[in-house]
Amino acid sequence: MSRAERRPAPSWHRDRELPRSAWVSAALAGAAALVAMWPFTSVIRPGAWSATVLVVIVVTALTGVIARTLLTQRPVWVRDLVTLAAQLVVVVGALTQLVARDTAVLGFVPTDATILTFRTLVAAAGEEIVFGAAPLDPSPGLQAVMGLGFAVVAILLDQLVAQRGAIIAFLLTAAVGAMPMIVTVSGADVVWFVMLGILLLLLLRSTAAQHPESPRRTSTAVAAGVGVAALAATVVVAPVLPVSTALAGTGSGVSVDASLRLGDDLRQPNPVEVLTLATTADTAPYLRLTTLSHFDGRVWEPDRGGFAPQDEGFGPEEWSPEIAVKEQSTSIRVLRVSSSWLPVPYPATTLQGVPSSWRVSQENRTVASRSADAVGNDYTVRSLEVDPTLEQIRATPAAPLVVEPDEDAVELPAVIGETADEVTGDATNDYDRLIALQSWFRSEFSYSLETPVEEGFDGTGADAVAQFLDVKSGYCIHFAGAFALMAESLDMEVRIVVGYLPGALTTTQRGEDAVYSVSSDQLHSWPEVLFPGIGWVPFEPTASLGIPTAFAAGSTSGGGGTGTTPNAPSAAPEAPQTTGPEVERPDAGDNAGATGQLNRLDPTPVLLGTIGVLILLLLPALVRLSVRTSRRARARRGDAGAAWGELRATMLDLGIAVSDAETPRMRAADLVRDGRVGAEDMQILTDAVERASYARPSTEKADAVDDALGRVLADLRRSVSRPARTQAFLLPRSLVATRAPDAPLLA
Repeated sequence: MSRAERRPAPSWHRDRELPRSAWVSAALAGAAALVAMWPFTSVIRPGAWSATVLVVIVVTALTGVIARTLLTQRPVWVRDLVTLAAQLVVVVGALTQLVARDTAVLGFVPTDATILTFRTLVAAAGEEIVFGAAPLDPSPGLQAVMGLGFAVVAILLDQLVAQRGAIIAFLLTAAVGAMPMIVTVSGADVVWFVMLGILLLLLLRSTAAQHPESPRRTSTAVAAGVGVAALAATVVVAPVLPVSTALAGTGSGVSVDASLRLGDDLRQPNPVEVLTLATTADTAPYLRLTTLSHFDGRVWEPDRGGFAPQDEGFGPEEWSPEIAVKEQSTSIRVLRVSSSWLPVPYPATTLQGVPSSWRVSQENRTVASRSADAVGNDYTVRSLEVDPTLEQIRATPAAPLVVEPDEDAVELPAVIGETADEVTGDATNDYDRLIALQSWFRSEFSYSLETPVEEGFDGTGADAVAQFLDVKSGYCIHFAGAFALMAESLDMEVRIVVGYLPGALTTTQRGEDAVYSVSSDQLHSWPEVLFPGIGWVPFEPTASLGIPTAFAAGSTSGGGGTGTTPNAPSAAPEAPQTTGPEVERPDAGDNAGATGQLNRLDPTPVLLGTIGVLILLLLPALVRLSVRTSRRARARRGDAGAAWGELRATMLDLGIAVSDAETPRMRAADLVRDGRVGAEDMQILTDAVERASYARPSTEKADAVDDALGRVLADLRRSVSRPARTQAFLLPRSLVATRAPDAPLLA
């Protein structure tokens, strides 16, 4: 084969293949972005965020293909710059349309209001990520953050793959994808690791095939070796990284889950203040976020319909004129509750101080929004304290259970109804039956965050309730769920409320009103039963927690009741009543309280985590070092081909032009002429390669060849800049662009 025949194809010929390679690069970049996204589906529940990320990935890839295809004949730098600009414009327009279309011109062109909306959503998502517990609810804030984050990731991956940066693209994919597992300290996602390994092999092979200065053949063994090594290292290192839970974003549990999966939130070791309130009432009220009325046999579903603008009010009164009521005002400042519901007392009558995007439910007097987040809001709610007398509520039967015609009948375990009948057998009216249930739970059961997990019934399904009644230990969702199903078995209309306990009285005042502090471990749930003419009456069955319901007789109260209910306590509760039961925490100590000093952080997890990340980042360098050591060992045994292969690989790593059309003598002459290496050392290497090609193999002068190789490699490194040497060490190009370098390159 002549030298002309061995010369690489001219650039104009290679550009004819650009449209095809653009599609391949876009597909690989899109696949890499999807691989990076996969682990996030385990820490964020399905919702608008996933569709947003998919749209961002697709439009980024398509924009890259179209731009590169239209600019085929343009210089490479122009093509790349225009492609990047086009991707940024299109992705910004797509994100604006998906997240904040109402604030944009034509739904795509962002305005100042769009930027403000994104800033607000990002801040809200930051609070949710830092203080929330996985899996997080798919809030608008998370949609915005995931869309913005993967816009950057998708564009970077597209540019890296197009520029043949396989190793960097792989490391970016691995770093982004491993983040949810490392942060939540969860187990290894084996499926994701396999996908990551396959992606690496595809990236290496595609990158080598597109390299303009290297042959079309690739070293499958090297590519496979790098892929297998990366896969093994990631599988071994990532699952054992002992990241501190203080860094994991799961330490406070203030991302509220309306599906009553509160256990992970309540079990977090470091409660923080989530909101403060000042009220004109005698004591702080319970604050509700949402209600759950429908039970499908497995979970209680949140009530989602019936929301109206604030100016339409909270709906008609649920109590008759004969029932005593007392007006009260509560000012609430939300610090760290990331939720699409606002905490409000019950029954709320007016709301002031929040944007119009917050709407009110006239069915359950809650406040919710599809686009806003509770965190950061400071508002005032006017509400009533509904206080019937004992005689009035005893004389009022509870509303009968309503079953929708299209609902499937739920068959409950027999123990639920049997126990309800047994506990309430002596009562003569519905209110006394409910009080009997409340007293039974509070006296016969114990509060525990761990027992449900250890016994395997951490939920509100019918089977979990049956087991809870047997074990008699659990936390608020088990008490509320069991109470609700037992009340339903007695033919009463019941629902469950998710919200917060009243909080602890502080020494601070807001105007003339005392300020109460509510912490993350006061997240709570309780049942309510509907009494026509009185409204929804709350009960507190959770043992050792909250304020049990008890109304006083009218003859001792002058008409209105003075009893104690969760919404109308008669006296300020002591701190132990509202801060929840004492739970042993591994971090508790003399300084574990809110007023003490911070516990000393253990640097070991951070140190070991840093070491693990460094190992992943240095993986290409370690593989390259292994290959170099193997070739040098073979060179010392007389293998001239291995010595020449290492020379060529080092040139590729350092960015020195390499052409397979050159003979060893021609290449040596070029290097000597450019002043990169010494003539004597290059002569030794050239003679050894030519002797190995045309004469019988010999081990003579093997040490001389290896010594000359060492000096030549050192000269090559000194001939380039420090950044080039650093890049050659961290991202060795020879791992992805090589052709049997161990063989002499003689025609």
